[in-house]
Amino acid sequence: MQTRSEHDLLGDRAVPADAYYGVHTLRALENFPVTGTPISAYPELVAALACVKQAAALANRDLGLLDPDKADAIATACEEIRAGRLHDQFVVDVIQGGAGTSTNMNANEVVANRALELLGHAKGEYRLLHPLEDVNAGQSTNDVYPTAVKIALHFAARALLDTMAHLRDTFAAKAEEFTDVLKMGRTQLQDAVPMTLGQEFTAFAVMLEEDRGRLAEACALISEINLGGTAIGTGLNAHPAYAGTACAHLGALTGLPLVVAGDLVEATQDAGAFVQLSGVLKRIAVKLSKTCNDLRLLSSGPRTGLGEINLPAVQAGSSIMPGKVNPVIPEAVNQIAFEVIGNDLTVTFAAEAGQLQLNAFEPIIAHSLLKSLTHLRAGCAILAERCVVGITANRDHLAELVGRSIGLVTALNPHIGYENATAVAQEALTTGMPVRELVLRRGLLSETALDELLRPDNLARPHASA
Repeated sequence: MQTRSEHDLLGDRAVPADAYYGVHTLRALENFPVTGTPISAYPELVAALACVKQAAALANRDLGLLDPDKADAIATACEEIRAGRLHDQFVVDVIQGGAGTSTNMNANEVVANRALELLGHAKGEYRLLHPLEDVNAGQSTNDVYPTAVKIALHFAARALLDTMAHLRDTFAAKAEEFTDVLKMGRTQLQDAVPMTLGQEFTAFAVMLEEDRGRLAEACALISEINLGGTAIGTGLNAHPAYAGTACAHLGALTGLPLVVAGDLVEATQDAGAFVQLSGVLKRIAVKLSKTCNDLRLLSSGPRTGLGEINLPAVQAGSSIMPGKVNPVIPEAVNQIAFEVIGNDLTVTFAAEAGQLQLNAFEPIIAHSLLKSLTHLRAGCAILAERCVVGITANRDHLAELVGRSIGLVTALNPHIGYENATAVAQEALTTGMPVRELVLRRGLLSETALDELLRPDNLARPHASA
C-alpha cells in the first residue's frame, strides 16, 4: 500500500496515500475500535459537519481572515460532501474520547485534502492549505461538534416527523374504513362499553399527531447553537463578528432557524436540549410500543385469542408449527421502542456527567439520539407499509362479541334502571344468554326501542336520549 507521511505532536505516521483523512484520524482509528460503527453511519452528521465547515470558511472569508481562493476550495469540498461524496472517509468510531475531537479532526482533514485537490495540489500538502489553520480557523471541537450534532438531529428529526405523519395518515385511513364496525371496548382487559373499531384506530392516529407536536417543540430547543464560542464559550481566537456571521451562513446553508446562544459559556457546557429531545423520543417510543401491543393483542389467535382484527401475513412464523403466522412487524417496533428507552437513560447519564465548562460525553449523546431517530423512523415506516395498511376487521366476530357482552347493559342502564340492568347482567353471566334477548324477554324495552338504542352511533358516542 502506498503511503504519505504526516506529522502531529506525537510524531510522524504513514497514512494511506489515497486517504482523504490524515494522521489525527489515523490515531483515532487505533484508539477507539469500540463499536465498529463509523460516523459515516449517520449521513446527517457528516452533512452537518460539512455545513459547519463551509459556514466557517465563508465567515472567515467575509471577515478577511481566510484567503478567498482557500475559502472557495473549502466551500466546494463541503458542497461535495453534503451531496454525498467522500462519506466513506469519515471513519472514526461513533464512540470516542475527547468530546468529539476525533470527529472534528476527521472532518478537517477530509475537507482540507479535497480542497487541496481542487486547488491542484496533492493530499497532505498542508503548507498550502492546513486542516487546522485554515479549515478549523476560528473554531474548536467544543463549538463545532455540538453545533454539527444539533444540525444532524434537526435533519433526522425532520425525516422522523414526515414518517410519523405517514403512519398517522395510515391509521386515520383505517379508522375511516372501520367507522361502522361496532366492538366492545375493554378496561383492565375486561369488557367495558361499546365503541367502534374506527374510534380505536382514530386514537392511534391522534396519539401520533400529539407526539409530532412535542417533537417539533423539542427541535426548536436545538436551534440554539454555540458556534463562535470556541473552547469554553469565551470566543478565544475568534473574530468578534465571527459567531453572528457564521450562524447566518449556517442558517442559509441548512434552511434551519439557527440562533447564537445568548451566553456561549453556558451553551458550551449545557446538554439540556439533548435531554429534552431524548425524553420526547422516549415518549414517542412508549406510545408507539403501546399501540403495537394493542395490535398484537387485538389480532391474537387466530382461533384462541381475541381475533378482532387480522394483521397482514408477511412471513412464515415458525420452523416447527406449520401455518403459524406471527405479528413480526409490531414485534420489531416494540424492540425499537425498548432500545430508544434505553438510549434515553444513556443520554441522561451522559448529560449529568458533564463537568465545569464542557460535557466530554457528547459523542455517546449524539450516537444515542441519532440511533433513536433513525430506528424510530424505520419502525414507523415498516409499521405503516408492512402492517397497518393491510389490517382487516373480523366484522362478524366483533358483532357476535358485542351481542354476547354484558357491557351492553351499561348502555341500557339509563333506560331500564340500575336494578333491572344489574339483574339482566347477572342472568347473562349465569346463563350465557345475550343481553338483548333477556331485555326483550323481561319486557323492559320494545324491540324497536332496543334497536334504536343499540345503533352504533348511539352506543359509541354521547346522544340526547341519554
